[in-house]
Amino acid sequence: MKIKSKDYQVQEGDKVNLKKWPTLVEPAYKSKKKYHKKLKKQVEELSELQRLHYASNRYSLLLIFQAMDAAGKDGAIRNVMSGVNPQGCQVFSFKHPSATELDHDFLWRTTQSLPERGRIGIFNRSYYEEVLIVRVHPEILRSQGLPDGLVDEKTIWDERYRSIVDLENHLHRNGTRIIKFFLHLSEEEQRKRFLDRIDEPDKNWKFSMADIEERKFWKQYMQAYEACLSATSTKNAPWYVVPADNKKNARLIVSRIILDTFNALNMHYPETDAKRQQELLSIRQELMKEEPDCN
Repeated sequence: MKIKSKDYQVQEGDKVNLKKWPTLVEPAYKSKKKYHKKLKKQVEELSELQRLHYASNRYSLLLIFQAMDAAGKDGAIRNVMSGVNPQGCQVFSFKHPSATELDHDFLWRTTQSLPERGRIGIFNRSYYEEVLIVRVHPEILRSQGLPDGLVDEKTIWDERYRSIVDLENHLHRNGTRIIKFFLHLSEEEQRKRFLDRIDEPDKNWKFSMADIEERKFWKQYMQAYEACLSATSTKNAPWYVVPADNKKNARLIVSRIILDTFNALNMHYPETDAKRQQELLSIRQELMKEEPDCN
């Protein structure tokens, strides 16, 4: 199966119903060996494009990963970005906000971690937590120290969506390209992966009782994601709903979407003008005059 990025993109204005988006599709590989071969090829292509991206120094790329627990965010980031030069890529994971972060607006802490031109920034969870987990657990909202008049649960989510879209449009206008991935995992597949984390000793560290508690809110999370994806997927910063029940296939899809985004930028290495060519020629001549060191 050939991967087409558009098949997974939430179009601007779409009303998302996650029950209609598959968590499992026909894989883009026929064997484990062919999966590794295909991923390796895409990773090598991404590495080449990342070098060009770094050298051209015109755009920045922000990748946002959101998902339910055990959907495979860490594995996707680790495998897809395995060939990228660490100097050109930064990964940030956002957990519970600190006291200092709560004293600022909800976009403040992530804004400080935005990628520079020529770099790739990866958010493993992001400012979208403020319209997902906070919406599912409104007691968090009430503990954020906002003025009473600003905490109206009938309006605050739409207001936050507008703030997010405004920010992402601003970033786009200034050269940041944003790709947002929702790794779409089924409730049954999550159950199986939780059992694996319990049954396999080397995965025990990945599991906590908090994971089980959050699983009880599955329906509420799906509703929050549907509202979020519907309100914030735009032409400038689209959401991609990636079927995540098959981890390997999800990685190939994520990789393909990143490659397609990079290729659309029409990047090129900085051109060398006549003055610079003459300078390089002079330097070369000087180097050629040096005596070889035989020691």
